[in-house]
Amino acid sequence: MFKKQKLKDKVIAITGAARGIGLATAEALIAQGAKVSIGDLDLALAEKEAQRIGAKAFKVDVRDRESFGQFIQNTIQHYGSLYALVNNAGIMPMGAFLDEDPALADAQIDINFRGVIIGMQLALPELLKYKQGHIVNIASLAGRFALPGSAVYSGTKFAVIGLTEAVAGEFRDSAIQFTAILPSKVLTELTAGTENAAKTIPAVTPQQVANAVVGALIKPRLFIAVPDYLQAVHGAYALLPQWVQTGARRILGDNGILTKLDHSAHSSYAKRIHKLAE
Repeated sequence: MFKKQKLKDKVIAITGAARGIGLATAEALIAQGAKVSIGDLDLALAEKEAQRIGAKAFKVDVRDRESFGQFIQNTIQHYGSLYALVNNAGIMPMGAFLDEDPALADAQIDINFRGVIIGMQLALPELLKYKQGHIVNIASLAGRFALPGSAVYSGTKFAVIGLTEAVAGEFRDSAIQFTAILPSKVLTELTAGTENAAKTIPAVTPQQVANAVVGALIKPRLFIAVPDYLQAVHGAYALLPQWVQTGARRILGDNGILTKLDHSAHSSYAKRIHKLAE
C-alpha cells in the first residue's frame, strides 16, 4: 500500500500512544520500518505495548512543557535525530455545555490544544536543524462540524486545525511538512456509548486513522479527513445557507450525544479522564 523505504529508520514520536489511535499509528509506522517512541501518562501500559510492538516507551504529560521536552529528548537520545512528531494525545468528555465541570473543560484545553502548541514549539527546532521533518496533529471532523454535546472538545479541535494551518503558512518556504488528520467517529473507548447517539456519523477504526497518518508522512497533505470523502462533504456543506445547515443537522439528529448517550457504557472512560482534571 505504501512505499516502505520512505519511512525506514525515520524517528517518530507519538503522544497518547499506549492505546487507541496512537497505538495503532505506532504499529503502522513500525510496519513501515520507522523507529517509534510512544509517550503516555500511563507508563506501565505504554511499556507493555512498546515491548509487544517493538517501540520504546516514555512517560509524558503533554500539558507540562518540561515533561514534553524530556519525552522528545529521550526519543532523540535513544534513536537519533527526530523526523516527525504525531500530536495524538486528547480527551473527549461528552454532555451538556452548562453541566461540564470547569476543571474538565480546562483539561481539554490543556491536553487537546495547549499540548499541541507545546509539542510543535519543542519539536520544530529539532526538525529545522536537519531541514526536514513533519508534524502531524490528530484533530477531528468535530473541528469542522461542531457537535452539540461536545462543545469544548469541538472548540479545541477547531483550534488545532487553525493552528496547524497558520504554522504551516509560517514555514511554507522550509522543508518541514504539516498535517492535520480529521477523523470522524473513531471506534475507541472515547466513543463508547454513542452507538445510538451518533448513528449518522460514519465510524472508522483506529487502523484507518493510522493509515492516514502513514499516508500523510509519505505523501504530505495539509488536511486529511478519515474517511477521505468527508473532506469534500464539508466543502459542500460550508456553501449552504445557515438555515439549511441547521435544518439538515436537525433532521440527522446531531444532538444525539445530549439525548441518546449510553452513560453506563461511557462511564469507564469518563471516570478515567475525570482523574486528569483533579
